[in-house]
Amino acid sequence: MISIFEHPWLGRFFGDIEISALWSAEAQLNHYRAFEKALALALEAFGKVEPGQGHAAARAIESITIDIGDLAKASVIDGLPIPNFVNQLRTAAGDSGNAVHTGATSQDVLDTALVLTLRDASKIISERLEILDARLDELRYIHGSKRLMGRTRMQTALPITVETRIESWHSPVRNHRRSFQELRHRVERLQFGGPVGNRDELGEYAQEIVDYIAKQLSLTAAPTWHSDRTGLAEYANWLSAATGSLGKLGKDVMLMAQQEINEIDLEVGGRSSAMPHKSNPVMAELLVTLAGFNATQLSGIHQALVHEQERSGASWMLEWMILPPMVMATARALSTSITLLSQIKSIGTGV
Repeated sequence: MISIFEHPWLGRFFGDIEISALWSAEAQLNHYRAFEKALALALEAFGKVEPGQGHAAARAIESITIDIGDLAKASVIDGLPIPNFVNQLRTAAGDSGNAVHTGATSQDVLDTALVLTLRDASKIISERLEILDARLDELRYIHGSKRLMGRTRMQTALPITVETRIESWHSPVRNHRRSFQELRHRVERLQFGGPVGNRDELGEYAQEIVDYIAKQLSLTAAPTWHSDRTGLAEYANWLSAATGSLGKLGKDVMLMAQQEINEIDLEVGGRSSAMPHKSNPVMAELLVTLAGFNATQLSGIHQALVHEQERSGASWMLEWMILPPMVMATARALSTSITLLSQIKSIGTGV
């Protein structure tokens, strides 16, 4: 087992089908195509290639069937798929091959594809945050006035209402919703810097070409960020913070579900192979696990901030290994939280 998110049976528990699909080979190739097609059209629009060549190249890019086997073999040598991908496109484009990838570099394609993927993932995350927000409102409305023993440092303290406990779950969710929308504007940015990040190969119309491509892809036209990974680090910070807040919800439910405490009654619980009387709070446990997973991954993303000179290889690759699972864990934590809240039959003790 390499990744628990893709395990033949545990993957259904830890993973997320919608998020996994965003990183499929087909989805990633479509993003590569979208970048190269927009670039080809921009090169023609601003006179960098002969009239008609950009459109011809765009048609070839759209229609070509990429040889994934060849892509995989070349990636072992090149360390990334784009050189081989570009060669396949140029061959397909024939006489219009000079309209393919001109002025760009591999990182432009891969970073833009990442941003397009994160944009799609962010839409899913935003939708689930909205549902979770509403579900917590509903829980407060139904159970908020009931009594509950407040606990500090794992010891009984003073009576509270259930609303007080729910608010400790809900307030971070509201904050995460607000900050996420602001964060997306700093992440969903086109990457286009060319070989060394100065866009010199595009000539006097460099900014206009960048603006054109960004508009085609519905991204923000931003300065080159080849070696400035702070936007992605902020995104990862948010992922870890969000799963941490949901992990707190999960931890509370785990403690409230203890048979000696009996402060919450869940409709569904996990079975034990040896003790049929048990009903394990597996959804709550999963939230704690996913929070721990993202917290440990975050340090790796901070390591990936250290890019040498104009562009890095090693730090850049580290992002590929870490960021997609963090997104997966966050999306799964959100869907798990929604499920868990829907399983609450009663909460509170009437203390």
